[in-house]
Amino acid sequence: MKTIVIGAGLAGCEAAWQLAKQGINTVLMEMRPRVMTPAHHTGNLAELVCSNSLKAERIENAAGLLKEEMRLMDSLVIQAADASRVPAGGALAVDRDLFSKYISERLESHPLLDIVREEATVIPDKDPVIIATGPLSSESISREIERLTGSEYLYFYDAAAPVVAHESIDMSKVFKASRYNRGDDDYINCPMNREEYLNFYHNLINAERAELKTFEGQKVFEGCMPIEIMASRGEDTIRFGPLKPVGLIDPRTGREPYAVVQLRQDDRRASLYNMVGFQTNLRFGEQKRVFSLIPGLENAEFVRYGVMHRNTFIDSPRLLDCFYRFRKEPRIMFAGQITGVEGYIESASSGLAAGYNLGRTLNGKEPVDFTDETAIGALAHYVSDNRIKDFQPMSINFGIMAPLGTRIRNKQEKNRALANRALEKVRYINGR
Repeated sequence: MKTIVIGAGLAGCEAAWQLAKQGINTVLMEMRPRVMTPAHHTGNLAELVCSNSLKAERIENAAGLLKEEMRLMDSLVIQAADASRVPAGGALAVDRDLFSKYISERLESHPLLDIVREEATVIPDKDPVIIATGPLSSESISREIERLTGSEYLYFYDAAAPVVAHESIDMSKVFKASRYNRGDDDYINCPMNREEYLNFYHNLINAERAELKTFEGQKVFEGCMPIEIMASRGEDTIRFGPLKPVGLIDPRTGREPYAVVQLRQDDRRASLYNMVGFQTNLRFGEQKRVFSLIPGLENAEFVRYGVMHRNTFIDSPRLLDCFYRFRKEPRIMFAGQITGVEGYIESASSGLAAGYNLGRTLNGKEPVDFTDETAIGALAHYVSDNRIKDFQPMSINFGIMAPLGTRIRNKQEKNRALANRALEKVRYINGR
């Protein structure tokens, strides 16, 4: 008997790593580059298709806690992130090429792992399998999953932000700083006065959008809201969102700008910068025209334009248990964004939990419930909670974790207490 992981995104790679670590012979199947998706650009394992940020590092932030829990569980994804990090203030951001290369080399060199480059068109009828085909699963495997689950997919639209060349930024009009002075001067900040902002805003909300073909209705996940849709909600919406100037002082004026567009380093050589919060569905020509109205980006070279695509996910609360197992047939498991966890690290954590527990099961041990006292377990329990009626994708947050037994008024102290409790729990699990 062999174990199969379908899909070599972050979840699939992490699941395969956790299985191989436990002595399980594993086949990792990836259809790219033979069959591509609308969002991927390469055939690389664990390709980051949107932002290069893995979000906050501090454990007082739920995303930072999740990463620390995964470090304790010897996560391959976190190893890769730590090895390929680039400056990003209080966040963990990576050089996406080095990140993918690290993961590929570790998996390709593991003696118990066999990487097969072909499309999976059927779900194995006997072997244990983890389906981690992601939010852009191929038509063939999607039909198989629909046949298996007997239910229709839910869906939402996801969007990616543009990337610009550093050498094309007019540095005389911008300044480098991190918000609230957290970290070094890691971000390039494009300040706007009120007149510049209003000109940009009106051009943005009236710009021509790309057509979304073949899909009816439109559900946009709030965490990846296209900048133009967010802006259409009101003149100041994005000024209190991705363009908020709070915590940033323009050294040339000594004052907070009216609005700020932040650019985050996207590669280790600092030759590419990602437009923070600028996920978009504007036509490419419109992106060039409108985003060039931002001070400092008048002559920017866009090495990658923003794109918008459909993401699919299963009705996990009706289908999965807290171990990511298919309730009707537990040898089949799911991991990644197809389960309704949202985000790079969240996807990887589901792969970690699924692979870790499948490995334990195959070695004759009981699976481990991380419980909702941990960030890893809180995600698993959320997507498997059959009390949820209108299921939507969820990023990690302290709100889905079990509350403390005592009340702490200070938010930072409360979050730190939640984090310390979670890390103690994960250390115990890892030592079993």
